[in-house]
Amino acid sequence: MAGFPTLDAADVAGKRVLVRADLNVPMNDGKVTDRTRIARLAPTLTELAAKGAKVIVMSHFGRPKGKADPALSLAPIAPELGEALGRPVAFAGDCIGAEAEAVVAALGDGEFALLENLRFHAGEEANDAAFAADLASLGEVYVNDAFAAAHRAHASIAAIARLLPAFAGRLMEAELDALNKALTAPERPVAAVIGGAKVSTKLDLLGNLAAKVDTLVIGGAMANTFLFAAGVDVGASLCEREMAPSARAIMADAKSGGPEIVLPTDAVIAREFKANAPSQTVAIDKVPADAMILDIGPATVDDLIHRLLRLRTLVWNGPLGAFELPPFDAGTTTVARAVAELTRADKLLSVAGGGDIVAALVQAGVVEDFSYVSTAGGAFLEWLEGKELPGVAALSGEV
Repeated sequence: MAGFPTLDAADVAGKRVLVRADLNVPMNDGKVTDRTRIARLAPTLTELAAKGAKVIVMSHFGRPKGKADPALSLAPIAPELGEALGRPVAFAGDCIGAEAEAVVAALGDGEFALLENLRFHAGEEANDAAFAADLASLGEVYVNDAFAAAHRAHASIAAIARLLPAFAGRLMEAELDALNKALTAPERPVAAVIGGAKVSTKLDLLGNLAAKVDTLVIGGAMANTFLFAAGVDVGASLCEREMAPSARAIMADAKSGGPEIVLPTDAVIAREFKANAPSQTVAIDKVPADAMILDIGPATVDDLIHRLLRLRTLVWNGPLGAFELPPFDAGTTTVARAVAELTRADKLLSVAGGGDIVAALVQAGVVEDFSYVSTAGGAFLEWLEGKELPGVAALSGEV
């Protein structure tokens, strides 16, 4: 990864600073239901204001397909953002044009404004140069603090970074630093835990990680596909049987110099996919034809915890079982708490993100104990897959 400029190098006093944020937050009846992304954005905005910047926040929200949609307005988020900042946030009913210009012109040093949904204009997702120029005209400095959107080659992420002095915000910086420590230059031994449902959606991820880690732990329904490919009868478990050749190829590559691949040795099974369904623990090769694997078993949990003790770095994506249904959350929760304990003791660097694993860690009560938990979703996964992220490349001067 090329280096990227941070706020440490930015001269922002008295300047209009455009901050690309990710305010695509969960809403219900016009109210924000999860303020995590707002809270994580606040330090960058507060720092800029403290340095005397006029702070102009821009973001997408939902998928309005290039047209204004009142149901997808960012207006309800302005007061929520203001609450997090402890200062009022002016709102502009458009992100370019006269209304945006007027709101920005009225800002004093240390004050904040939020622009309307970028995706109300088709030029945003088209990475249109003219739209990017209209956005850039509102500011003098550009800060990208939206790693969660960094995998999108959109105007407010890629094109605009060529038009203004561009810097990474503190959230973007923290995310890139964590990922760099976890995969680009990790302290070894390093392992990846990959769970979730489908091998088909994670082939690129598995291929890239196999070249970077010492141990690859596969859990969740993904493990069923690998077990099936290895000749194990997984009964009625969720399994992508058509992906068996791909799974066998990954295992063959591992045997010829790749990482050690770790699969479950026992499982918690049930005959119904529902909370508190009658369950039992069996050896992995003793799954009845009418039963499904819904969690890793206690022997597998013990083995994984023993392996953790030898690690220095761990990357985790995807739960190890059907964590949303008790008691099938036990495997994921127990391993997550062991990771948290080792992290607190400064014996392990732990980075997790992508999809359901964040919810699983919240449920286990350990989000704050991991070294870094990414809420970036698609961007985090594409980074794990080894893909270049347009938003990161733009900051690094690579586009």
